[in-house]
Amino acid sequence: MQFHHHGYVSGDPRVEPAAGVGLDRPDELPEEVDVLIVGTGPAGMTAAAQLSQFPGVSTRIVERRGERLAIGQADGIQARSVETFQAFGFAGRITEEAYRITEMCFWRPDPEDPSRIVRGERPHDDPSGISEFPHLIVNQARVLDYFAEFMANSPARMKPDYGYEFRGLEHTGDAGHPVTVTLARTTGDRAGQEKAVRAKYVVGADGARSGVREAIGARMQGDQAFHAWGVMDVLAVTDFPDIRLKCAIQSGSGGNILLIPREGGYLFRMYVDLGVVAPDDRGAVRRTTIEQIIAHANEILHPYTLDVRDVAWHSVYEVGHRVTDRFDDVPLEEIGARTPRVFIAGDACHTHSAKAGQGMNVSMQDGFNLGWKLGYVLSGRSPEALLSTYSAERQVIAQDLIDFDKEWSTLMAKRPEEFANPAELADFYVRTAEFPAGFMTQYPPSMLVAEPAHQDLAAGFPVGKRFRSAPVVRVADANPVHLGHLHRADGRWRVYAFADAAPGASSGLGDWAEWMAGAPDSPVAAHTPEGAGIDSVLDVKVVYQQKHVDVDITEVPELFLPRSGPFQLVDYEKVFAAHPDEDIFDLRGVDRTAGCVVVVRPDQYVAAVLPLDDTNALAAFFRQHLLEVNHQPVV
Repeated sequence: MQFHHHGYVSGDPRVEPAAGVGLDRPDELPEEVDVLIVGTGPAGMTAAAQLSQFPGVSTRIVERRGERLAIGQADGIQARSVETFQAFGFAGRITEEAYRITEMCFWRPDPEDPSRIVRGERPHDDPSGISEFPHLIVNQARVLDYFAEFMANSPARMKPDYGYEFRGLEHTGDAGHPVTVTLARTTGDRAGQEKAVRAKYVVGADGARSGVREAIGARMQGDQAFHAWGVMDVLAVTDFPDIRLKCAIQSGSGGNILLIPREGGYLFRMYVDLGVVAPDDRGAVRRTTIEQIIAHANEILHPYTLDVRDVAWHSVYEVGHRVTDRFDDVPLEEIGARTPRVFIAGDACHTHSAKAGQGMNVSMQDGFNLGWKLGYVLSGRSPEALLSTYSAERQVIAQDLIDFDKEWSTLMAKRPEEFANPAELADFYVRTAEFPAGFMTQYPPSMLVAEPAHQDLAAGFPVGKRFRSAPVVRVADANPVHLGHLHRADGRWRVYAFADAAPGASSGLGDWAEWMAGAPDSPVAAHTPEGAGIDSVLDVKVVYQQKHVDVDITEVPELFLPRSGPFQLVDYEKVFAAHPDEDIFDLRGVDRTAGCVVVVRPDQYVAAVLPLDDTNALAAFFRQHLLEVNHQPVV
């Protein structure tokens, strides 16, 4: 965290100075906004938090409830999400209060007495070490609280507008604010009173029964699994020995339980198998009582017992696997002919079982993906065509999620005797660990993702996948840091230059840095607004192969020592050296002889790996999606 470059100020450095719309933000929901987000779930709050870093963009987020969410249904936080929390500045704090999953236990019927369950496999939760961040369990409400705090501390000073329900929208054709949304108050003296808000863009993050989805005519496609589960968050006393470990429990009676310990040391969640639902059930299974769920859990746990002392929350749901045909308001036959104005995200466009811990995680990535793109278009940095990449990128990911969840939920619902191998469930869990953790997403080549023609220069940074962090040493202060942890959700692109030689020597890096800093066709010159800091759009960093004590900071190109703030102070935090014990060049397969450039999107995905000497390719890549500085914001 960097501060004091504008002068010494005593206070919380996480509270950024108000700017733009944050200087005089009206308490009352205005009649005109740039972006109106409907729904304060994970997708909506992530998009709003990202947009709060664009103070020139007027964004409001409305919520039907009259206040913050008190207890949420989602609780699983995959490692990719914790990486995202790091970008928003709260990974450390939320990890401290969360339950951390390190192992998972698989229980099955005792072969000698199938009426009893016995412990089977006990694999590590992340056997491949795919991330330095943990797999967490924490209430969805707390996740939303942290995003709300980030928004409130951002330059735009954003906060949710509670007590507004979506009623409908229409495209008016107005040149400035072409979408009019009708809202109705749900609380207070004005409950039922309608209000019209004109917006440039609308984001529907309003859940599985999305009104925004219905308004744009998007259709859910998929099927119902006709299998029901009872879920309960409880405080209980039990002699089951693994009550504080994540467990998949299969009983001889055919019932199954997925046990999820919760934060705080006492609370835990159980997904209790209620069996196959008849096609003519007509919702009867949803009337299963909490007493019936508890009794069924005790049957499955035999010979162990469960004495429930308090129920914090419970529900019954039927597994369904559905994804919408599109994630925006452009009909399939008009794709490419016009750009979208209305988007849907999260449960509004993909629904599935809760047991793979994917809903909240994938929804937040929807919001992260869309938020910065809206910010770039509305601030005049990118053309409107950028917005078409949201549906193109995220719909494929949603379908992959549905396909994975079908397989996982089917396995979870199988009877023990249906498995050819008793260890099949545990084997699947280990074999597919990278997918639910959030690391199988790989965006294909597009205006935002280059062809992987030079992937061999940095094999460990696959183009289209998230930037996998690694340790480095900051040269100026000798501090070991994780390179990816410095990527904040501030809307900037990251450009990492991996050096081919030490500073001061004749090198490809030296020539590249000179071009980046001074050539009129470099991305820095072409896309940095006049009067803005040199790193306001592109945050350029360098990593040397040498030990930090062997890097002479006075020989480092000026590009990596930019001036900052009104006093034009030197920023010393962009120059790094290889860590002596975990060399990033070795860990990520970076070519030591040639070096390379790794470009990373604002949402942390690798956009390009390019040679140091191919400056034309780097300039051309950025010209695909960044406008020259003379272009004006969208109206």
